[in-house]
Amino acid sequence: MRTAMGLARIALPLALVLAAAACNRPEQPADAPADAPAAPAANAFSYASTADLSGFYLPPEEVRIGKWSFDHIFVGQAAEFQAWKGAETETTFAPVMIEFSDTTSPMVESEMGESRSIKARVLPTRYVVSDDKIEFEGTAPELGAVRFEGRIDQGALATSRRNLGDEGVVVIGTLTAAGQTLRDVKLRWWMGD
Repeated sequence: MRTAMGLARIALPLALVLAAAACNRPEQPADAPADAPAAPAANAFSYASTADLSGFYLPPEEVRIGKWSFDHIFVGQAAEFQAWKGAETETTFAPVMIEFSDTTSPMVESEMGESRSIKARVLPTRYVVSDDKIEFEGTAPELGAVRFEGRIDQGALATSRRNLGDEGVVVIGTLTAAGQTLRDVKLRWWMGD
């Protein structure tokens, strides 16, 4: 009986300590570094398109912000959106990305022809892609906060896809980067190589 009483004296305080510790659990796992970036909000990434929007959306004329030229918006296929979770450690790919070229950098030859040697690829911290719009937010050290909000013209996109890309405008939107906002940014569609 004395042993049972001794165990009860230890078990009750131990249970109270464990219960209190469970109430004050840290939000990050114990093995996560203290400076780990916060995970994106659950609704930060939304893809709800019934049409195939995949391809590259490029300005038919140069769009510049300082020394940076807006190259394109890449939109992946539906399977890429489903596979990508937004909080992955992959730092070079996302199903929606924006790329800029440094117009002061040297030209280099690539498999797609001549292009600038310094590029800034912006990965999303938030996106909404649907049949009629592309919304994108991300950051890049070179450009700071980057945002694009555009409306998709499905008729023009269908025509462009039938023609395997042409000069017709399929998206018109607003681009913000490096603290500047450009309105009526026009984009054409290209399927890529």
